[in-house]
Amino acid sequence: MKKLLYTFLLLPFFSTAQQPDYDILITNGKIIDGTGNSWYYGDVAIKDGKIVAIGRKIAGSAKKTIDVSGLIIAPGFIDVHTHLEGDEEKDPEAKSFIYDGVTTCITGNCGSSNVDLKNYFHWVDSLKLSINVASLIGHNDVRKAVMGRANRDATPDEMKKMEALVEQAMKDGAVGMSTGLIYIPGTYTKTPEIIDLAKIVSKYHGVYASHMRDEGDSVTLAIDEALTIGREAKLPVEISHFKLSGQQNWGRSKITVPMIEAARREGIDVTIDQYPYTASSTSISTLLPDDVLADGQDSIKARLQRPEIRKYVTDEMLKKIKKRKLKHFSYAVVAYFAPDTAYNGKSIEQINLMKGRKHTAKEEANTVMDIMMQGGASAVFHGMSEDDIKRIMQYPYNMFACDATIRVMNVGMPHPRGYGTNARVLGKYVREERVISLEEAIRRMTSLPALKFQLKDRGLLREGFAADIVVFDEKEVKDMATFEKPHAYSKGFHFVIVNGVLTVDQGKHTGARAGKALLNTGTTIQK
Repeated sequence: MKKLLYTFLLLPFFSTAQQPDYDILITNGKIIDGTGNSWYYGDVAIKDGKIVAIGRKIAGSAKKTIDVSGLIIAPGFIDVHTHLEGDEEKDPEAKSFIYDGVTTCITGNCGSSNVDLKNYFHWVDSLKLSINVASLIGHNDVRKAVMGRANRDATPDEMKKMEALVEQAMKDGAVGMSTGLIYIPGTYTKTPEIIDLAKIVSKYHGVYASHMRDEGDSVTLAIDEALTIGREAKLPVEISHFKLSGQQNWGRSKITVPMIEAARREGIDVTIDQYPYTASSTSISTLLPDDVLADGQDSIKARLQRPEIRKYVTDEMLKKIKKRKLKHFSYAVVAYFAPDTAYNGKSIEQINLMKGRKHTAKEEANTVMDIMMQGGASAVFHGMSEDDIKRIMQYPYNMFACDATIRVMNVGMPHPRGYGTNARVLGKYVREERVISLEEAIRRMTSLPALKFQLKDRGLLREGFAADIVVFDEKEVKDMATFEKPHAYSKGFHFVIVNGVLTVDQGKHTGARAGKALLNTGTTIQK
């Protein structure tokens, strides 16, 4: 009887001793830790969603051991400029991001976000995506919630309501506020309104992220406005998708990048982000004058039915194309037009000819107005310089971002950046053209965005940090999506781990959905 009791008492001890030390042990990889330091050979051990050990040789057993000899181990990539809102349910596995090495997205950009972020974050956690999600509060949607699409200044009472919405969003975990100053109603907003709201964001240590008022002819004025808001409100500034639009502006990165450098010397915490392509993507409505777009679709349609308005719009659009030194709207390509998907992938010039109209820019302007009267379309706009792309890329406080939502395979003809942004940087600009080093590219994709947006346990391979990890082949990684065939996942990412859960195993999505909402940790108000 004593022997049986003794054996029974020892069973828990032996059972515990036989348990693996780690959930996952990644061995024999080339570790690039996110700091910008050189790679070294080593192992990474993961348990309970955290990195618990990292070093040249880690002893102990694991439930799953992955030998990644010859591959790079890096922190999961953080995409600082995405637009997820409304598309999360279309593919909760977020394959277009996961297969590009992205484990965390910051959404709510360009002034567009959910206004009730507390509810949004709860919904994200209940939905369970394969990626982590943080969000900015979007100024455009705050303004719409209070005063619609009105083309006027806010009243004192309306300002108080907007201030309350922004403050609540920051309390609920927003990482900052975004503006979209080329979009309605942001374009109707004067700088003092933004400064007042940014001061609230500053109290909660948030970031001001801006799609500036202009990225072409008046880009320097737009940069000055963004810097003024950061200076006056005393908060960090993030300038979104930093670029020069239009052939007439090629080469001006020699002016705009030094403006950012000078601001940092002044003491403004300003950073930028970039997608590595010579084409942008946004609504076709940006081709029209701002004042025509006020007060919603019914108002837009009513205006565009008036001959004098159509003449005004045509004249303004022809001025734009003349500045670009082009004869046709061939640079604008429809990505998705719901009423007639035959337009998808075709330029305005081509669509105009499809409609049997004269081959003139004036008739192409009429074609754009007809599209707008049917609800508008998303479009890809070609017109940036590869030299500017590279010059901006070499700036050390520049991050990479796709400026896209979760892509659904074979829907529309979207910009390829939604599938291949990080792989394109790593393949084309690091491996092939050597514009920046591999370690520097990884820093820009990991620790720099984590620092900027206060994701305090992300962005580095470090003990105690969340186990968001990508493993890829530096010789194989490549973007496969093109403008002609945009629906293609990147290749070269062999393993992706999100919050300690294996999400890509030997290049295949496991179906795991371990992402979660990430909240602003700077919720203590500054005194």
